[in-house]
Amino acid sequence: MTWLVVGLGNPGDEYAATRHNVGQMVIDHLAKRHNVKLSSHKSRTDIAAYKLGVGADMHSIILAKSKSYMNESGGPIKALASFYSVEPEKIIVLHDELDIGYAAIRTKVAGGDNGHNGLKSLTSSFGTAEYFRVRLGIGRPMGQQDPADFVLKQFSKEEKKTLDEFIDRGADCVEFLIEKGLDLTQSKFNS
Repeated sequence: MTWLVVGLGNPGDEYAATRHNVGQMVIDHLAKRHNVKLSSHKSRTDIAAYKLGVGADMHSIILAKSKSYMNESGGPIKALASFYSVEPEKIIVLHDELDIGYAAIRTKVAGGDNGHNGLKSLTSSFGTAEYFRVRLGIGRPMGQQDPADFVLKQFSKEEKKTLDEFIDRGADCVEFLIEKGLDLTQSKFNS
């Protein structure tokens, strides 16, 4: 059983540590956790693979980060899914979520894009919204700050104190979802 785990974000060092790239931060953490290195794939993505579980419960995991910008990430991810013959119901997308508080995690399957350009691009490319989402809470900006500017800023000094733990829980959530399914994952992580 092959799963495609996708971290949404923008390419380049200037975006790497921004709120919009929290999904890609979880991908990097999973790669480090399993001692695998992300490398370039012809689909315009960076990927790494590892096995999760034992025996009959073994899963093949492909971690992926698109090399295109957020609003164009659907094409490369669709090409990668086609290359590995992974259907949308075996895809987990990690993305930043303005509508839940910082460091909160919510999981679901399908649904709207809520104005998120990465999800919009994926849904358009796949022709369906029937994929899993791990929604990583970044909260909303205080005051009058434009959300589009807010997501492209780095985490605050206060947020950075717990960022590693947040990323680690995001990684735990992905693996729990693969091994235990959505209902148990929601019970455990949708706090």
